[in-house]
Amino acid sequence: MAIFNNSDSTHKSTGTDANTTIITAGSAIKGEMNLACNLYVDGEFEGTIRSSKEVNIGKHGHINGDVFTTRLVVQGYIEGNINAKRVEIKANGRVNGTIESSELVIEAKGIFEGSSIVKDVAAAPKKAPLSDNIPTDTIKSILNEQEVKIS
Repeated sequence: MAIFNNSDSTHKSTGTDANTTIITAGSAIKGEMNLACNLYVDGEFEGTIRSSKEVNIGKHGHINGDVFTTRLVVQGYIEGNINAKRVEIKANGRVNGTIESSELVIEAKGIFEGSSIVKDVAAAPKKAPLSDNIPTDTIKSILNEQEVKIS
């Protein structure tokens, strides 16, 4: 079988989450995955992935579909819609689609083709018209001092 979950191992990692589901190279899976653990994809997956943890697409990994996760790291290829708090496209990683995230990091030689929507960002301050910044008396005195010639 091509899907592994290392939570059954007797050796426990010192990290915060030792549970990782792995789709190995040479595997092709279609469907929907709902995970409460990390996911590492080095094979092919077509469908929807929902993970409350991290999704990592390995160098040989290819995802065709939608990914909803906390953090996505792309070293391989993904085409589809991404919704994550943080997306990292590593060198030689490639994303084709829409990314909706609070943070988007693209390393040198990483490729992103598509559109990006920034989440959780305060609106930019509106630029006040010039006349709102200059007192009316000042504007009148400037206009009175200058002659406007129209030819």
